[in-house]
Amino acid sequence: MRRPVLAALLALGLAAPAGAQSLSAEIGAAGLAPVEARLAALPEPTAEELFALAGVRFLLGVEGALQLRWQTGVRSDWSELPLLRLPIPENPNARAFQPADILTLLTGVQTRMDSAREALARLDGQEVALEIRMADLWFDINGNGARDPGEEVGAVTGMTLAGAGRGGMVAVPDPVIRFDTADQHWLTAYTHFLSAFVTLALAYDPAPAVERVLGSAVAMKELWGDTPPPNALDMIFGRQVDRAAMLLHGLAQEPDPDLTRAARQHLLGMIRENRRFWAGVEAETDNDREWIPNDRQTSGLGLRMPPGTGARWQAVLADAEAVLEGRLLVPHWRYGAEAGINLQRLFDEPVPVDRVTGVQGEGLRSFAEKGPRASLESWRDFENLVRGDAALFAVMFN
Repeated sequence: MRRPVLAALLALGLAAPAGAQSLSAEIGAAGLAPVEARLAALPEPTAEELFALAGVRFLLGVEGALQLRWQTGVRSDWSELPLLRLPIPENPNARAFQPADILTLLTGVQTRMDSAREALARLDGQEVALEIRMADLWFDINGNGARDPGEEVGAVTGMTLAGAGRGGMVAVPDPVIRFDTADQHWLTAYTHFLSAFVTLALAYDPAPAVERVLGSAVAMKELWGDTPPPNALDMIFGRQVDRAAMLLHGLAQEPDPDLTRAARQHLLGMIRENRRFWAGVEAETDNDREWIPNDRQTSGLGLRMPPGTGARWQAVLADAEAVLEGRLLVPHWRYGAEAGINLQRLFDEPVPVDRVTGVQGEGLRSFAEKGPRASLESWRDFENLVRGDAALFAVMFN
């Protein structure tokens, strides 16, 4: 699985008043921004309209990132990062990417995730029942207000809406999903997931590192003159090496502890809401075009889940929660079999990351302690159950 927000983009159902699909058709015709403006102006929105507002705001966070990428020509080969790996149409007149653009992208996503959670909080546990035709979802990537080729959700995610070609899915022609009350917790969890990533990135202020690497890359290319390079190494590896340099330079800066602590809280919030989602799913007795089904249901997207998948995934999250709370330690090859790194302390008392001393062990020694260590046993159990589709399900479940 190559795209961490793939499932989020496919899963977000946008409410249609009175069980019809008029809102779905409205999005298909007008796009996300006009629908968000109309829903936000409603004086007394229904539960369905509030969920729709949250879903549109989430998708607008993704759309804003895609639009900035299109404007600056950032390609989809940033396979290490959410939102930057999604394929988008090429802009032949793209402007140069500037260091400030990375902050614009990150803060834009953060603002949309905050506003989506605000709408979800107003639901306050109300029951919802929503339908969406997945083919109606699209992103205005080039910002022209029209739906152009390559802007459909299926094209952006690199996966057909029918789900064909994935081991854990079967083809469903023109899928329609009916989202219910439990799914508001799934959506809240996903906003926390993206907020955690953005907040952690902002904690290390990536702009100076981006400026340093972009400037040095331009200066080095000026040395080429008119003579073609003697090999293709820069063409093959240059962009990846530059991205690695940006990451390492950024991590070497003094981090903002308030932001690293907030990132940890977002991760814990993701786990908490995910747990509430699975509890709601397990309690369901209907079987109507489900997004993520329990063992007695089927998926409207053609998702095939072995019995017990939800329980195995919850075991994975339980281990992750224990690591984030310092109850389980992260193993390090230099600290032996009885000690590890307390990740909670690393989030609460962050330090610049030195790749040399981090690998060697000295740089993280102050966070090491004796105690029970995390293992990959629950993840292996999950992998064994879903048989090769662990990454797909992990992205969908967040």
